[in-house]
Amino acid sequence: MPNFHRAVVLLSGGLDSATTLAIARADGHACHCLSVDYGQRHRAELKAAVRVAEAHGACEHRVVSVDLGGMGGSALTDESIDVPVSGIEPGIPVTYVPARNTIMLSLALAFAEVREASHIYFGANAVDYSGYPDCRPEYMKAFEVLANLATKAAVEGRKLTLNTPILALTKGEIIRRGLALGVDYSMTVSCYQADAAGRACGVCDACRIRRAGFDAAGEPDPTHYVAR
Repeated sequence: MPNFHRAVVLLSGGLDSATTLAIARADGHACHCLSVDYGQRHRAELKAAVRVAEAHGACEHRVVSVDLGGMGGSALTDESIDVPVSGIEPGIPVTYVPARNTIMLSLALAFAEVREASHIYFGANAVDYSGYPDCRPEYMKAFEVLANLATKAAVEGRKLTLNTPILALTKGEIIRRGLALGVDYSMTVSCYQADAAGRACGVCDACRIRRAGFDAAGEPDPTHYVAR
């Protein structure tokens, strides 16, 4: 397939990345999905990524490992730091993982070069997000500039485009867009501390944002929650 039809999609297994994959497919791309096991608290999201990639016709799905847990500094990679459950507060939360998006985008960039893909799709969101600095539009623009300075492909004339199709959407808008494209959100896991069966806690920031999104979209929430 011509390289302009190939795209690398970063796929976490959560709501945002599943919607982003559906958008990439609707845009006409053959999607090479990449998930990153970075030492997060649970594997439920990675298992969900397998289901989502298959459901949306990805031509390839790879999982690569990077031990960010060895550095700590985040409630998502260090179990000695509690995941906040009392409600979303201003500022950068302890669930921020230092350099995570930079590392994942760099891995996607390498994969795109190998697959001769001219597009990377990334489900970052700067509206209903939890204060992460590496989800801002200016960061996405800067990374695209970097990508086109630092690769053999770009030097030889194959420009790479970083697509962030849900960056400026509210969670409700994301959900409506995904449903229109056939996304089954019951397959996805967004919780910061889901159990081994993929059931969400219902009280972490990710769960609160997700539930509010379904309310805003006027759609039933298909999330599997731990009974409380």
